[in-house]
Amino acid sequence: MSAPIRTPWPTLRRSLVAILRGIAPDEAEPVISALIEEGFEAIEIPLNSPDPFRSIAAAVKLAPPGVLIGAGTVLEIEEVDRLNEVGGRLMVSPNVDPVIIGRAGSHGMVTMPGVLTPTEALLAVKAGASGLKFFPANLIGPTGIQAISVVLPPGIAIGAVGGVSDKDFSAYAAAGIRTFGLGSSLYRPGLAASEVRARARATIAAYDDVFGEIPRTEG
Repeated sequence: MSAPIRTPWPTLRRSLVAILRGIAPDEAEPVISALIEEGFEAIEIPLNSPDPFRSIAAAVKLAPPGVLIGAGTVLEIEEVDRLNEVGGRLMVSPNVDPVIIGRAGSHGMVTMPGVLTPTEALLAVKAGASGLKFFPANLIGPTGIQAISVVLPPGIAIGAVGGVSDKDFSAYAAAGIRTFGLGSSLYRPGLAASEVRARARATIAAYDDVFGEIPRTEG
């Protein structure tokens, strides 16, 4: 059996993923523009949003080089292939499915499956995941994630998602976690792009205050 294809988690200035669950295509351009302009370099549009691939395709065209655009709540092989067709490079799932992770890896995508236990985390690593989405992170908190991370190999991005906002950065930083997926603290359906921009600006400022900004490395 051949080894899984693992695409490394990219080095971002800020390891933040904006999760736009429920966004509609007519909202996508102003909201995504605001997020990118304020400093977000990874954007996830969950597939249980209205006409998600249309929004993802629009985001891909809008994003400058180096900004990671993709889908969340990916559950089927066909969805991975469709994501590839529209140019998405980030595949996020709520679970660990080695077939889905492997297919995304074969397309060269950055992959972040959802995990909550050591068994799930190690299975995802074995399947070739770029990073791990501890979800819902608020169930086990920073110390729980830190305890599991000691058995994981180096080089795997560890992200906290679910019940996490900019107000939690310091607590997670103390546990060695600097990657976050942020949903309702940034965006919810119907929120004006101007409000998303204000929230994004505050989030970026909070992240930089805790972690500092790191230079981006290309390639």
